[in-house]
Amino acid sequence: MNDKITIIANEKCWIEQPAVEQLEAVSSLPGTVRAVGLPDMHVGRTPVGVVLETEGIVYPRLVGNDIGCGMGLFETRCRVKKFKQSRFYSRLNEIEALRCVEADNPFAEESPIADLGSIGGGNHFAEFQAVSKIHDEDLFKSLDINEDNVMLLVHSGSRGYGERIFSQFSGFGGLAADDERAGFYMDVHDNEVLWAARNRMMIAKKLTDYLGYTSEFNAIIDCSHNYIQRLGKKFLHRKGAVGAKNGPAIIPGSRGALTYIVAPSEDTSISIDSLSHGAGRKWMRSLCKGRLRDKYDRYAIRETKLKGVTVCHDINLLYEEAPEAYKNIDHIIDAMVANGLCRVIATVPPLFTFKARGYLTDGITDQFRAGSGGVRIGRRQAAVSSFGGISGHNDR
Repeated sequence: MNDKITIIANEKCWIEQPAVEQLEAVSSLPGTVRAVGLPDMHVGRTPVGVVLETEGIVYPRLVGNDIGCGMGLFETRCRVKKFKQSRFYSRLNEIEALRCVEADNPFAEESPIADLGSIGGGNHFAEFQAVSKIHDEDLFKSLDINEDNVMLLVHSGSRGYGERIFSQFSGFGGLAADDERAGFYMDVHDNEVLWAARNRMMIAKKLTDYLGYTSEFNAIIDCSHNYIQRLGKKFLHRKGAVGAKNGPAIIPGSRGALTYIVAPSEDTSISIDSLSHGAGRKWMRSLCKGRLRDKYDRYAIRETKLKGVTVCHDINLLYEEAPEAYKNIDHIIDAMVANGLCRVIATVPPLFTFKARGYLTDGITDQFRAGSGGVRIGRRQAAVSSFGGISGHNDR
């Protein structure tokens, strides 16, 4: 490994060799200053769970098509003690996706996202949760969360908007910072990040309205994990990585694991001021059903050991997104804490998860349709290609 690379992990974090080779490949791109692999790093079209710092050049392909993808945490007005899992199940089982729920665009600008308030497929989700343990009382109080209320975690991005823009730039290996194309890309990129956050907010509104609760909610945390940050002539490319200078972050595991609310440490320079965005995939999507269909039938696959239940009308997607397909989120968090990157504020288990099919949006295929994404590279020699060298399939 070259001296530009830092990999943050512990002995319990499993990081496959092809992911390391992808990180080595991108670290050799012109203009690269530093490259960091976080504890959830895994293989994608470009490596996921990484940060690349460049100077004088920007690489649109490193963050991919779902620009602005991230997590939004909202506090609903539904009391935990009044939460009825059966009610949520029967109501949400009537729809395949939130595009079936109509809502007006509340923003002054016309939405560039055709189905504003839509989740998307793949590992995107909306999940109702309840705070189970507070690890830091003072930091928890600063978030102004009422732990008696149900929380809603939304994972989604810029949907077809990001795909349209990315398609215009995916053929370029890199754009010089003083190239007008780089300026145009970054301006549109910033707008995509804005609309991705708005999309998450609209998902929360649609869900609370549809379930019959007041659409008033508190937006607690919103953090993108697919974006590029400009710092003068330098660019921080975060692919599956959360910025550590924007306050508390939300880091989920699989649908069968805890979600962590964390506070970044003051000094996170070792990780280029970044945190992991989740657990990271462990299995290729194509392997999941074969490994699990004898363990779970089409009903049992919807339930988890934490007593959460999932509504999803795509049985293949349920297997592809099974908890076993992901790494252990506790190990990811432990590695970051041990390396001084963050401290845990609270842990939040899932109560109910809603996942949608992928759809055609604006004439293009949804970027996370069932069967796309995930770890597709199983052999070391497949990890490097001619794009300064990336191949494989994107899992954000």
